[in-house]
Amino acid sequence: MAVAAAQFPPLFSRPVANTICLFDVDGTLTPARRHVSPEMLGLLQKLREKVVIGFVGGSDLVKQQEQLGVNGLNVVDLFDFCFAENGLTAIRLGENLPSNSFIKWLGEEKYKKLANFILHYIADLDLPVKRGTFIEFRNGMINVSPIGRNASIQERHDYEAFDKTTNIRRDFVAALKKEFPDYGLTYSIGGQISFDVFPTGWDKTYCLQHVLKEGEGYFKEIHFFGDKTYNGGNDYEIFMDPRTIGHTVTCPEDTMAELRKLFDL
Repeated sequence: MAVAAAQFPPLFSRPVANTICLFDVDGTLTPARRHVSPEMLGLLQKLREKVVIGFVGGSDLVKQQEQLGVNGLNVVDLFDFCFAENGLTAIRLGENLPSNSFIKWLGEEKYKKLANFILHYIADLDLPVKRGTFIEFRNGMINVSPIGRNASIQERHDYEAFDKTTNIRRDFVAALKKEFPDYGLTYSIGGQISFDVFPTGWDKTYCLQHVLKEGEGYFKEIHFFGDKTYNGGNDYEIFMDPRTIGHTVTCPEDTMAELRKLFDL
């Protein structure tokens, strides 16, 4: 599949002008933590012939590469914009844009108190199983998983069902808000087994600053597609942002159906 950016019209010369489509990854372009399908990749490249496209995910670029860059393809060649960690890592047509750091913003002492509280809290949770990597440190945030990010696919499915009845993650977030009210942090539940912790304002709307700088405000329509668009979900802020046109989807197949309908693909 030929996907080099040079093979697509320039950003400001796509047939559907002034328009960009941004996509959540898990549950929108791919099943949760699984690989993108050939059908989705093919449709995205057809879409890219018409409009500018980008993804915005909470995970780091390595994980985005694992899910989206299948069969040896480089994820930065598949999209015009790549926004990993909500845009803290930003790439435009293969070139890095300015980035920022969670630890630089919060400071070591505050982070140590936060991490200690999280680990003590998890230690006291009575869960069916516990695996490993309960705190994943990223450039722009931390990802907290009560069961551990090393859980198998089946364990992830089982935990997601368990969490829906026990509200483990919801209560965990409430405890953190109570313990650290002055830290200026936002907590966002996403995926199957975890939630993100990041400075307020560093949610997925963070990526919009890069988009809106393009061509002195060239993009007038910013479509966002996500599956966690409810209040508390990690797509909520960008979905509700007045600068975007939000689309709630339920799975990759739903995303493809919506794209075919909207852009006559």
